[in-house]
Formats: sequence, structure tokens, C-alpha cells
Amino acid sequence: MKKYVLMWLVALGFSASTYAQSYAELPQNEVKLNIFNTILIGSLELGYESFIDRNQSISAEIHFFDRFGYVSAGSSSVDFDATSFMVGYNYYFVSDAEPSGLYVAPFLKYRAGSFTEVVNNQAVETNLNSFIIGFGGGYKWVHNDKFALGPYVNIARGFNNAVSDRFSAIEFNAGFSIGFRF
Repeated sequence: MKKYVLMWLVALGFSASTYAQSYAELPQNEVKLNIFNTILIGSLELGYESFIDRNQSISAEIHFFDRFGYVSAGSSSVDFDATSFMVGYNYYFVSDAEPSGLYVAPFLKYRAGSFTEVVNNQAVETNLNSFIIGFGGGYKWVHNDKFALGPYVNIARGFNNAVSDRFSAIEFNAGFSIGFRF
């Protein structure tokens, strides 16, 4: 009986060390670009993720030329001038055997900047400075533990009365990210 218990403990120890080695060999970082919004609305959204383990990461993003949702700026009388900073936590529903899968991501975002529009030949400016709390989810395809891409959607609540009055307190966002893990 002692022999079987000893073999079981050795096997358990070996599997734990194998898991530790396999995780240590996985890429711990990812840089990414939301190509969808770059093409669609001209917003440059760059991100970085630091993996805690295969299923979890902490992310940081910066959004240049940011705008509220998908409000059109096609007219020359409308101008967005904003930059956003976002931090979040991502939980991936993946395994060692299948690194691709669904994920969920609560986040905090701070947007700084303004929205200017011409109304009755007068420039009207809306201050976009606000804290935003949100939740998102998506799917990420991972190839060779190096390349990651996939769609996602976010819904968020902003805390700025001027923005809520001009647009809405609730903001939807979507994207398709392309990333490289290292």
C-alpha cells in the first residue's frame, strides 16, 4: 500500500512540475491593435496584456483619436479630440489543449478631451473628461501561442453629465483585435 501511495505522490509531483514548466514556457505578454475601429472610425486603439496564468491577464490600453461610441464625425462641423486610458482584467475560458476561446473583461476607462460641433454658426464644445466603468467579452483565436485575433463587444457606463446629456450615459463599443504574444 505504501508503494502505491508513494507512486501516486511522485506522479502528482511530476504533473505539477510539468504544469509549472509548461506555463513558464508560454508567452507572458501580448501587444494588440483594434484594427476594426482603426479602419471604421479612425481611432487608434493600442493594448498590452500581462498574463497572470493561461486563463487570466491584466490589460492596459490607450485610445488615440477616441470618440464616443460610433457617433459619426463625417461632417466638417463635428470634431472629436479625445484620448482614453483603460485598464482591465481578462478571464479566458481556455485550456492547455485548446488555447482559443471565449473571455470576459471588466474594465475602467478614463477619457480626456472634447467634442466640438457647429450649431447655428456657433462652435459648441462638450467636455468628454469622464470615468467609465464597463464589461466586455469576446472570442480570441490563438495560433502557436504567438498570434491572437478575434472579435469583442463592450458596454460601459460613463460618469459625466455633459456627455450623458449630449450623447448617452451608456456606450457600446466593438472591435476586432490583432495581437502578438511574447
